[in-house]
Amino acid sequence: MANNNDGNNETEPRKFALPVDKEHKSTVFPLFSIAKPHMRAFHLSWVQFFACFVSSFAAPPLLPLIRDNLNLTATNIGNAGIASVSGAVFARLVMGTACDLFGPRLASACLTLLTSPAVYLTATVSSSAGFTLVRFFTGFSLATFVSTQFWMSSMFSPPVVGSANGVSGGWGNLGGGATQLIMPLVYELILKMGAMKFTAWRLAFFIPALFQTLAAFAVMIFGQDMPDGNYQKLHTSGEKHKDNMKKVTYHGVVNYRGWITALCYGYCFGVELTVDNIIAQYFFDRFHLNLHTAGIIAASFGLANIFARPGGGVVSDYLGKYYGMRGRLWGWWAIQTIGGVLCLVLGLVSSLTASITIMLVFSVFVQAACGLTFGVVPFISRRSLGVVSGITGAGGNVGAAITQAIFFKGSHYTTEQGISYMGIMIIACTLPIAFIYFPQWGGMFCGPKPDSSEEDYYLQEWDSEEKKRELHHVSLKFADSSKSERCHKLPSQPSEKPTATPVAQP
Repeated sequence: MANNNDGNNETEPRKFALPVDKEHKSTVFPLFSIAKPHMRAFHLSWVQFFACFVSSFAAPPLLPLIRDNLNLTATNIGNAGIASVSGAVFARLVMGTACDLFGPRLASACLTLLTSPAVYLTATVSSSAGFTLVRFFTGFSLATFVSTQFWMSSMFSPPVVGSANGVSGGWGNLGGGATQLIMPLVYELILKMGAMKFTAWRLAFFIPALFQTLAAFAVMIFGQDMPDGNYQKLHTSGEKHKDNMKKVTYHGVVNYRGWITALCYGYCFGVELTVDNIIAQYFFDRFHLNLHTAGIIAASFGLANIFARPGGGVVSDYLGKYYGMRGRLWGWWAIQTIGGVLCLVLGLVSSLTASITIMLVFSVFVQAACGLTFGVVPFISRRSLGVVSGITGAGGNVGAAITQAIFFKGSHYTTEQGISYMGIMIIACTLPIAFIYFPQWGGMFCGPKPDSSEEDYYLQEWDSEEKKRELHHVSLKFADSSKSERCHKLPSQPSEKPTATPVAQP
């Protein structure tokens, strides 16, 4: 297998442990492999994201203690919850561009290291303002989700990218459930060692802080940006040109599909973030459970990410294989809408058993919808993938912040009322999926345009001068790989069109 230098000059053949396509992306996803560079990047990315999730949601399972120690009101707690997801909005937007320009390895490791001091400093807070600030800055680390999805889209081919994105995101999100178990256990262990209860919860925060720090160094030392190497090396050798930030940002921002995915993601992942913030306290207060039991129930919501979000990615790839992009869109809408109905019902039931049962089923659907979302995102733009991923990821945090501000801040609504109204929001904000349309593949209700091709769609992001310099070859290769998104169950497919510039063969 030969590689290219900027699409022209052949270099020494590169060998990979896994079968690859023209972009050297893996065409398979062997989950338990550690093959370098593809599967090593997968495991590093989800572990780092998992660590950031543990840190960002380490406070909620200990809130009854923190509330008493700092004399927090319901409004204070609501503000801190909003702060924990608001900080990542800007960070996710910036992270997308940083991945496009500097690579996911460096971008994610730097952010994880820069936010870890906020986790350590949680042990020193003495006021509601201090608690809100540390949650705000710790929440910046959730932007590593964007680098995780960007990294997987850079390492895995279109037929399996939904699965790779789903598993990496799902196992990372698992940290939101794991921390509901970890923090009470760490607290109780420190308590048994002789610490006072208001000292024990503070010392417990050193565990997620250390985990986050170590994860960042692991990504920096052992990770690799692309199948062919790190961005800096590829830029220096000329194998990858350093793209124009203004053009990358422009093409990402003007693509309306990214804004629809952002809205819809705000009411699947945004809902997940909201539930992570409220669910332990909800069961503790409403059903008068002890801290440990409430934590176990709350953890079960996040722990569904072991299979739910990955399952969403697998379903997206399955639907893409047989029904193309139109199948991916229909599957996403159906799963997320069902999740909204279940959320509405969760707020209406009053028994502990029914609440736990519905919460578990709801968690599967809302998290699977997250996986289905990022089964579509990688196809929106090849050149501006990071920007589109950042916009979509930021939408998740915006949705969480808005939902918590409206329904779970102060005492205007009871928590159970807020949950039901959140379900209605999910149903309503999922409807715009119907407006996502790809001319080469179609949408939920319309088929493809007869004379549109994948090359037409992805090459529109490059001007004539850039094409003369042959900077668009990566998009050409991706266009060729993405022909798998044509609906194989329907006869009306766009015809093959010769391209002005042939795809450079690796």
